[in-house]
Amino acid sequence: MTGAISRAEADRASRNASLVLGLTLPGDTVLYLLLPLHAAAFGVTLAEAGLLLAANRLVRILGYGWVASFYERAGPRQACLWAVLGAACATTCYAVLPGVWWLLPARLLWGLSFAAMNIATQALATAEAGGAARRSGTSRAIIATGPMLGLLAGAVVAEMAGPRVVFLGLGLLSLLALPFAWRLPDGEGARLRSAGPRFALPRPLDVWSFIQGLTLDGLFVLGLAFLAAAALPQGAALAAGAALSARYLAEVLLGPPAGRMAERIGAARLLLWVSLASAAGLAVIGAGWLWVGSLVVVGLRGLLQPLPAPVAAARAAPEERVAALARLATWRDIGAGIGPLVAGVLLPLVPALWLYLGAAALLAAASLAALRR
Repeated sequence: MTGAISRAEADRASRNASLVLGLTLPGDTVLYLLLPLHAAAFGVTLAEAGLLLAANRLVRILGYGWVASFYERAGPRQACLWAVLGAACATTCYAVLPGVWWLLPARLLWGLSFAAMNIATQALATAEAGGAARRSGTSRAIIATGPMLGLLAGAVVAEMAGPRVVFLGLGLLSLLALPFAWRLPDGEGARLRSAGPRFALPRPLDVWSFIQGLTLDGLFVLGLAFLAAAALPQGAALAAGAALSARYLAEVLLGPPAGRMAERIGAARLLLWVSLASAAGLAVIGAGWLWVGSLVVVGLRGLLQPLPAPVAAARAAPEERVAALARLATWRDIGAGIGPLVAGVLLPLVPALWLYLGAAALLAAASLAALRR
């Protein structure tokens, strides 16, 4: 941080950064819904759809340090202005470009744009110590509102006008973030003093984070759309869109109570319970109760979101806390990047029962190894 800012200035900057990400993020989340359901309309196979969805996180893992350095040099305003333009361009490309080799550069551009906006929301929310937790909670609610509404609206429009026209509208929506990006501090607000996520040998909690990304962020999201198309072919987009939208609603409603509950009973203990229950939800999906299991997993993810970081921070030495948090985030992104690839290849080949039971067993084993004391 290069200069002190007041609480009001920190509140305003955090709110504007959150609106920037909230207005642009639907361009990504709606793709997770519509691309697997309408792969042929985009000129790709299901396996290629998995590659495209994975590319967002994979490029972020590789490019996060470069983006963080650019953010340091340019400051929040310039970084987010470029990121909004990149996000709008990428989202529009989903509507007009056919085939995996045209869409892949758009996904890479989106991943780097998201990294810049994500850094801004986190750095500005913690720019001033007083009220940092309150700002972070408000930021999460603002950001999650965009995808929640975008998924529902995108599903409706896709049913009426086809999937690709949805992204023309979302590209225009992204441009509405430009005024909020322009209001961000110009280099003298909060700065991120971090080299970004670091690669390191995984510890038990890192392995759990990888498995969580693989199963709950990767397999679950792509698998929900795939299984919804088979179970409800006439209304798959609407049903899956509602379920995925509920994921963001759960984050808004259940994140703060989860934090308060963790303070009373311990974050690691609560995280173990929630992780094991999430594994049970995956098993329920595999057993054929798609919507029951999906709602269970969606609700539990809302409880889970605030918990891993406090557990990692509590277990690390003070001088290693930032590195531990970065390593945890990196392994989650790796898992979430690989998840759609695995799902895209295996879903057409492996019975859902065995695939989801295997995922549930992996998550349960990793949870017990990392969190049981």
